Amino acid sequence: MSGSSIRDLNVWGLQKIGTTMCNRLISALVLPFIATLGFAASKPEEPKPARSVPELQQQIEKILKDTHTPGVSIAIVRREGPEWVIGLGKADVAGGRDATASTLFRIGSTSKAFASLSILKLVREGKLSLNDPIQKLVPEVGFDNPWEATDPVRVVNLLEHTTGWDDMHLREYAKDAPGMSLRDGLAYGRSSRFSRWRPGTRMAYCNTGPAVAAYIVEKISGLRFEDYVQQSFFLPIGMKTATYFEPESQAAATLYHGDGKTPYRYWNIIYRPAGSINASAQDMAAYVQFYLNRGSVGGSQLVPAAEIDRMENPASTWDARDGLKAGYGLSNYWTFQDGFVYHGHNGGVEGGLTEMAYMPEYGVGYFYSINAGNGDAFGKIGKAIRSYVTVNLQKPVVLAAASLPGDAADYAGWYRPDSPRQDLTKFIERIAGISRVHFDGGKLQISGLNGTSTFIPVGGHLFRYVGKDGPPEPLASAALITPNSDGRFIHAGVTMKRLSTGFALFEIATTAFVILAMISVLVYAPVWMIGGCFKRRRRPRERAMRVWPLIAVVSLVLFMAIFVASSSDIISRLGNVTVWSLGILLSTLAFAAASLLSAITAWRAPVEGVRRWVRIYSIAVSIALLMATAYFIYFGIIGLRTWA
Repeated sequence: MSGSSIRDLNVWGLQKIGTTMCNRLISALVLPFIATLGFAASKPEEPKPARSVPELQQQIEKILKDTHTPGVSIAIVRREGPEWVIGLGKADVAGGRDATASTLFRIGSTSKAFASLSILKLVREGKLSLNDPIQKLVPEVGFDNPWEATDPVRVVNLLEHTTGWDDMHLREYAKDAPGMSLRDGLAYGRSSRFSRWRPGTRMAYCNTGPAVAAYIVEKISGLRFEDYVQQSFFLPIGMKTATYFEPESQAAATLYHGDGKTPYRYWNIIYRPAGSINASAQDMAAYVQFYLNRGSVGGSQLVPAAEIDRMENPASTWDARDGLKAGYGLSNYWTFQDGFVYHGHNGGVEGGLTEMAYMPEYGVGYFYSINAGNGDAFGKIGKAIRSYVTVNLQKPVVLAAASLPGDAADYAGWYRPDSPRQDLTKFIERIAGISRVHFDGGKLQISGLNGTSTFIPVGGHLFRYVGKDGPPEPLASAALITPNSDGRFIHAGVTMKRLSTGFALFEIATTAFVILAMISVLVYAPVWMIGGCFKRRRRPRERAMRVWPLIAVVSLVLFMAIFVASSSDIISRLGNVTVWSLGILLSTLAFAAASLLSAITAWRAPVEGVRRWVRIYSIAVSIALLMATAYFIYFGIIGLRTWA
């Protein structure tokens, strides 16, 4: 559990909701069993770092071929200028059109930085402040914040994702909005803007924040946001072909599913400032160089270097105020990779994955974007590019270890994640994310379902992560947060809140009881079904006591299976009223109804004709199912309308 990497791929993260739920359960139940049998996953041998552009090109072309990824747009840039700007593979598979350096790719959330650049320009001009409450600037933009009187949502919170708002709901993702104004888009998505905790305390990625910031730019400047960015940044930087709108088909890459063959339709994002830009490798080469030169373009200072510094450093969270530099700044975040420190942003849309990263200390950066939703290809290409740009670089000095803070023992105990990006998955993160924080051998250790992560103290309440398979991270990425009226917290990738030991153990035991009870229903079902084929083993008075729990568990499995099966097209399938989204609704209702009927039949079962152990088992399973039902009702999962 490293605090270094903030992966905010818009839709890529969204598409993994169902898969994540299943993986959490597999991690908890299956992997420990496999480990006891002595099996271990073999780690594939990684290719040696390329030492020349032709060698790197060969590596990337092989990755495209092996992963069935159509094409990629790449720019490797030095402070003094571009080193390699190219398109490889196919921009359009059916038409056989090649990707080139001028082909436009969707860059997703990498678009967000222009909202921050625009706000900072207005701040420089004295037209607003980062600390202005947004209610004062745009009262017509509705949101709910129970702490508005004391902790208002401020401009800085929009850009650092510290509003506490839920992320976009599926209906917002699914809205096809060609030509829709930003004001109308924000009105359509009003329901997702509610603060779940005090604004300006912890970070949770939210696509709506930059859109509200962009609307502020529109209101103050009198220009449509896209026009403001075109005049103020695209043209001066040299991003000559970048656009927020759908380009001509021959100029842009077609986006594909993970198979590299099935195309997506063009996604007209409701909040264009959050992730809509189409840009070429040539455009992005100029953009990366803009950061490497600290806001200077062609010898002219377009943006003061101090504003670039501000973008790269978070300020509004508890952990940032406690001295942690690594994190999410103004649409720009830190990433630790192989012992190096990068700044930048990534992005994801349906069928497109992008990363833009740079190291100002070394004067080098890169951009790449693929036109398929293939995470394997995306990761391998990024690894190849980073290996090439760092092959001759000296890794930064690792912060020396320090002594544990004197109050470290006060932070030991049980914690759970307290800053979920999406309320939709909170019900699984709440349980699966429970971890134990302890201090051994002068180190901070966090133990959870994914194993134990170790952090070394580096002074004060800050800690750096010790990589399991790679080099240690050079700077602090975790912090023990100063206690406050909301409780005791730590930050290590996510903000986590301490629980009482008794409550944590109760939740763990309860969860284990419920999961094992459900598994037992599935294991037992074939036994009594086969037994029912023989007349002497038929027990009609026990039939309902067996059938209703099975229906409940099968309904829950179906609910999870629908999420997983719909993940490749989760926006269209679950963001609208479809067979898929209705399946979610009906399967959760069926689970609740069958759980209730299971309890009723167990309670009313006659004494005669029902074996004692069957009665006890049925009551135990019914209790487990009712507990799960109550939990799902509390988090809004029963009767879930994903399109609402």
